[in-house]
Amino acid sequence: MAEPRIVVPPQPRPAWYARLILALQRRKYGRELEPARLWSKMPRAFLMLTLLYRALDRSASPIDAGLRALVQVRVSQINWCAFCVDLNGAAALERFVAPEKLAALGEFERSPLYVERERAALAFAEGMTDPARGVGEALFARLRGQFTEPAILELTALIAFQNLSSKFNAALAVPAQGFCAPRPAAPNRSKGISMKVEDV
Repeated sequence: MAEPRIVVPPQPRPAWYARLILALQRRKYGRELEPARLWSKMPRAFLMLTLLYRALDRSASPIDAGLRALVQVRVSQINWCAFCVDLNGAAALERFVAPEKLAALGEFERSPLYVERERAALAFAEGMTDPARGVGEALFARLRGQFTEPAILELTALIAFQNLSSKFNAALAVPAQGFCAPRPAAPNRSKGISMKVEDV
């Protein structure tokens, strides 16, 4: 596995809440996630980031779990975050997203595997993530046709969170940890940069 640009040396004793978050990751994944090790150098920010994500990715969310994971993978693809594509791709599969659907994510507008609600959310995610696209009135009207205002607020917050997370990890070259085995595809400049998840 490739090394990230910043390697976190062992800490004397991180804050108790950082230790708790890392322990929960070891229990869930069998190891600490590399981004968490980096964020734990800034323990208060790490705690706030974790609480924000937990507030957005909850069972009572108005956006179903599979769609939340697909949105996160798509944002991660555009931002070239191998770690995020890997982890969120695995989450999508755990949330019963079909492997074929996950593999077709870059072509969601044309794929028969996607319904209009998913297409609207994913187009919104692309618009928020790619400044060349932006979020125009037509795109927002399309979103309003599928989601309530509270759901749009949550979707917007989730996309913003994933942009923060994936840009942080991509800039620091945090590698995939082998959860879903993503492989980068050749960039397609007319559609923005994409990454495929193959052989899942």
